[in-house]
Amino acid sequence: MSALLDGFAAVLTPENLLFAVIGVTVGTLVGVLPGIGPALTIALLLPLTFNLDSPTGALIMFAGIYAGAMYGGSTTSILLNTPGESASVATSIEGYQMARRGRARAALATAAIGSFVAGTISTVLLSVLAAPMARFAVMFRAADYFALAVLALVAVTALVGRSMVRGLLSLTLGLFLGLVGIDSLTGQARFTFGSVNLLDGVNIVVVIVGLFAIGETLHLASRPTDVPSTVAPLEPPRGFAWLTREDWRRSWRPWLRGTALGFPFGALPSGGAELPTFLSYTYESRRSPHRDEFGTGAIEGVAGPEAANNASFSGVLVPLLTLGIPTSATAAVMLAAFQIFNVQPGPDLFDEGGALVWALIASLYVGNVLLLLLNLPLIRLWVKVLRIPRPVLYASILVFATLGVYAVSGSVFQVLLAYAIGVAGFFMRRYDFPIAPVILGLILGPMMEEQFRRALSLSNGDFGVFVSRPLTVVLLSLAVLALVVPYAPRLLAHGRADRVPAKVTLGEDD
Repeated sequence: MSALLDGFAAVLTPENLLFAVIGVTVGTLVGVLPGIGPALTIALLLPLTFNLDSPTGALIMFAGIYAGAMYGGSTTSILLNTPGESASVATSIEGYQMARRGRARAALATAAIGSFVAGTISTVLLSVLAAPMARFAVMFRAADYFALAVLALVAVTALVGRSMVRGLLSLTLGLFLGLVGIDSLTGQARFTFGSVNLLDGVNIVVVIVGLFAIGETLHLASRPTDVPSTVAPLEPPRGFAWLTREDWRRSWRPWLRGTALGFPFGALPSGGAELPTFLSYTYESRRSPHRDEFGTGAIEGVAGPEAANNASFSGVLVPLLTLGIPTSATAAVMLAAFQIFNVQPGPDLFDEGGALVWALIASLYVGNVLLLLLNLPLIRLWVKVLRIPRPVLYASILVFATLGVYAVSGSVFQVLLAYAIGVAGFFMRRYDFPIAPVILGLILGPMMEEQFRRALSLSNGDFGVFVSRPLTVVLLSLAVLALVVPYAPRLLAHGRADRVPAKVTLGEDD
């Protein structure tokens, strides 16, 4: 508790509070804009934070962007039936129907308040679980870390995208990029192709900006979509915080159930926010006393999914801060932000960088309050953002991406490399290759290789070290299971006439 109070003291300084306000405002903005997600935004802003004296402000801002994007996606889902984020799709089902019935304010209010409730509860859970989880992680040995990295890579690769082969190819690309440069143990150049520009390896900022800022922008520009011109009207305010007594009665239980679903799924590899939001919607539609309203604007169908959506964010931070393992593409970009400031998330972070961690956790409490204040009063402003001409928006992103890479590297070669990676990212999206495995392979690949070599070195080359500890065996077994789970429906239905999907897939958080 004293560490958390110290964190609040750090966050509430004028400088860090300004970073929090900037983060949640920008995050809400990108959540409103379809396709412009938090990973792209953080990638774009990474180069701008290099000159900051302390990483605390930058990480507070990035956390605000991530949380704000979760909030912002509900606005266009409800008013325009155009989800700004994939995690907001479930919200749009009932939210837009409520808006068409003249209940847009109630839908927006239950989404915003539910997000605040879920965000606050999940942050409390993060505060309680993070330190014990870190103490448990201290017991991990080199073989355990190797197995954990394998599990994270395999789980994300297997569960995102419709094709296992495409996912593995994306992972292979990420692992290859992680091997480029000087081998830290032997001093030999690997995959530099005779270029001195690659001796230091492929800069992670270059890859992130290329894949997300450049690749995503090219992909969006190649398939322009018309933003609906008809915005659902906002009815006159009524009740407390736009909700009647009946609305409050029907919303508070879905808020809590959505939180209970979102937090644990956020902590799972590739769990993300898409699965818990749809699970929440399915549960509410089947168990609600007002089942007959679903499909025509049931408030439970907005309250539950939005709570699950925002609770998943705090869940994502548990393995990221305590184990150094990202469970989504955006979390991987956050991990890169830590590493840029020479801060390595993991078990030792709470001892070596405890002030930073608790300031980051405290900023989530502050951010939730700021987001509640931003979302309801400024709703008309966020809708007007959708009127920004798409060519102007995309051109601005490309200009900032170019300037950011050049500012970081001072090299035209790195700028050209970023654009080459961006073009590759464009074709990956065009042909349905998942992006998340590339980033995870690039970040976790070197760590996995290092722990693999360390384990063999400590065991004098005995490969039995990877099956000698129960924890290592369990993690590797889960990795094998992750390869089978996506095909479970097909295997279970073998021999039956039922039509089932060939592979279970989850949304990719980028």
